[in-house]
Amino acid sequence: MTHTPQDDDQRGSATPSPDPAIRTGGAAAGNGENTPQPQRKSELLVVTGMSGAGRSTAANALEDQGWYVVDNLPPQMLQTLADLVARTPEAIPRLAVVIDVRGKALFNDMKETLAALETSGVDFSVLFLEASDEVLVARYEHQRRPHPLQAGGRILDGIGAERDLLRDLRESADIVLDTSSYNVHALSKAVADLYTTDGPVVLRLTVMSFGFKYGVPADANYVADVRFIPNPHWVPALRPRTGKDIEVRDYVFKSEGAQSFVERFTSMLEPVFEGYRAENKHYATIAIGCTGGKHRSVAVTEEVARRLSKLPRVTVNVEHRDIGRE
Repeated sequence: MTHTPQDDDQRGSATPSPDPAIRTGGAAAGNGENTPQPQRKSELLVVTGMSGAGRSTAANALEDQGWYVVDNLPPQMLQTLADLVARTPEAIPRLAVVIDVRGKALFNDMKETLAALETSGVDFSVLFLEASDEVLVARYEHQRRPHPLQAGGRILDGIGAERDLLRDLRESADIVLDTSSYNVHALSKAVADLYTTDGPVVLRLTVMSFGFKYGVPADANYVADVRFIPNPHWVPALRPRTGKDIEVRDYVFKSEGAQSFVERFTSMLEPVFEGYRAENKHYATIAIGCTGGKHRSVAVTEEVARRLSKLPRVTVNVEHRDIGRE
């Protein structure tokens, strides 16, 4: 039987659930008489989002990365837990808290709770998981479970009500991760890549090719349109190939403006990334689209990713969302 990210979300509230957001900092601690030593603060990650989008899968992945995970915490208890962890960072250096709408009445205080965390100085970030309506419906039908907010209506009624309830939270989230195209293994890997404990925190980029006719990726921070480049689809010898093949790459980059676009686009992104770091934003998605997501966008994505990977304190993951579609 196929295992989807929703499968874990439908388990009981005692099941841990993970997903990513990274905030780090240092506080001085005495070592000897007058020699202050840096002390790492605890990291607090709030994992939330649409029911069925994979919160529990993400939680399990976070737990594998060494996070302490608390599932289905009432928002009113978040400040108390954050204060406790902040006082003993050596005991729980990385805490992930999964909060959802199973208790709708309690969830209504979420906005005020996060505002209180902001003013208290606690280092925290918010990961928001979402998926398209079609994917969420399919996941619920696969599990034969009702949506927690559908009451006596349809699954789509519950999804719509949840989107309304979460709209403000989604807008303020540090990371919005669209899991529509992920199975449980791909989502676990994405979370692990974001929240590994190895080395210093860096800016983690996903450079993604896509086809405009299949829709713009919902989690893209920047979208580039390369449909100005002549389309290899209309060259019979190139049509069955992809932008990863050298013949297609040569065709794309011999076209007027292609090389210049890549150079200027990557240069434009460098000050953006510095600003992200200054604002404690550690994840971004750069989406590059052509008509079908098979030729031009793939070739340009590969080149943009190659150039961005040379920047300091940057890791790059490449995805070709629509490369296999007809």
